[in-house]
Amino acid sequence: MTLTTAEADRILADHFAPWVQALGLSVTETGDRHAVLRLPWSDQLAREGGGLSGQALMAAADTAAVIAVSAALGAFGPMTTVQQSITFQRPVLGTDVLIDARLTKLGRRLAFLDITLTTDGPGTDDPLAAHATTVYALPG
Repeated sequence: MTLTTAEADRILADHFAPWVQALGLSVTETGDRHAVLRLPWSDQLAREGGGLSGQALMAAADTAAVIAVSAALGAFGPMTTVQQSITFQRPVLGTDVLIDARLTKLGRRLAFLDITLTTDGPGTDDPLAAHATTVYALPG
């Protein structure tokens, strides 16, 4: 049973630290093996030069992965990041970011994800801002 977006938003509210919640993430889509979150633009998340900070993008990718794994499992459960790698493709300037986390493999103990972070503004020829991969350990 796939989580609804409302159930996934509840996971964000109930299971994440206040600093992660301060990112303002919201779940826009869930499926059997994926989740899409929106990271709203905020001047507070921008670094010198006006681009969205890499730390905010990395945290958003990690958070989206948790929601995608929860959607695949049908509920939130204990899990921990064991690997995350991100490649920043271009700066994000003044626009929201969509974080699309997709499971490439879900095993009994490990989950592997591919995550794309794209800008959501008009007139963007190449919306890809970053690409991440993540591995989660599932205890049990």
